[in-house]
Amino acid sequence: MTHHNALNIPLYLRIANELYLKRLIVGGFEGVFEFAKDFRNEGMDRTHNPEFTVMELYVAYKDYFWMMDTTERLLEQIALDLNHTTQVQVGDHSIDFKAPYPRVPILEAIQIHTGIDVSNMNEDELRQTATDLGLEVDETMGEGKLIDEIFGEKCEHHYIQPTFITDYPKSMSPLTKEHRTNPKLTERFELMVNGKELANAYSELNDPIEQKERFEAQLALSEKGDDEAMFIDHDFIRALEYGMPPTSGIGIGIDRLAMLMTNNSSIQEVLFFPQMKPERKPVALSEEEKYVLDSIKKSDSKELVTIKTAAGLSNKKWDTSLKGLTQKKLVQVVKNEEGLFIEMLN
Repeated sequence: MTHHNALNIPLYLRIANELYLKRLIVGGFEGVFEFAKDFRNEGMDRTHNPEFTVMELYVAYKDYFWMMDTTERLLEQIALDLNHTTQVQVGDHSIDFKAPYPRVPILEAIQIHTGIDVSNMNEDELRQTATDLGLEVDETMGEGKLIDEIFGEKCEHHYIQPTFITDYPKSMSPLTKEHRTNPKLTERFELMVNGKELANAYSELNDPIEQKERFEAQLALSEKGDDEAMFIDHDFIRALEYGMPPTSGIGIGIDRLAMLMTNNSSIQEVLFFPQMKPERKPVALSEEEKYVLDSIKKSDSKELVTIKTAAGLSNKKWDTSLKGLTQKKLVQVVKNEEGLFIEMLN
């Protein structure tokens, strides 16, 4: 978040360009795409960076079946253009981007890899199932997040070759159109490659009344403690009230795609300026603090009295130096029934 001085309003980094691009479909564009920088505070690992690049595409009068066909043709062509073959080496795996790709409903995938049918489970049953599978869950997690956790931990890593995971439960997909044959599900897919999500897509929900209800359900999850739940976007609901045609949309993680096509296992290898841990500045120490710290490191005993005696400093110099080291979080003094001891912190 930042503050815009001229208008005296707050401005925000966006987590997705989705709602903005769909407003353009409302405004009359039949198709629109954007390569965009988005920002998500979801931690950091080998496939996540707080700032990332995504390509989002929205096309009117299409559905998620059309988008699956388009996506597999697109990725096949990218692999051919870059490597002159649909076969791409990624670590120990040879991944084939040649279309078509398998399509597996998410609840079926969970049953395949865990042997458990979760399709008719309520929230409490899902939480118990996740616990029985050894997953860490809590009371803030609703049905959708519990299913997502089970799939992510027990299924996702099995999908090395490109695979569309389809038909997500409604509680997992607040912006997605209800499935045409099963009202509990939605017309959504995620593309898994090398055990990770590469793309997320749906037949877009374009009913403003139902969209408001879905947002309200997300708000209830947020009030329950789910920090990833959505807020109610009144501007987007108003846009839908003007009328959005049936639309299909997709987001493809460009950084992850670059990782796959260039055989890199870390997202940092495909970013010019990846987010890194802050550089630790050296701590300035006085000569006496350096001497005391060196004495602590060299001492076989960590008993304060023993180290103090060996250092041979006056009480004042010893106390001042030890206090300085504790304030700089280099050491701490611990008291137990055997006496006072000094522990190194770094």
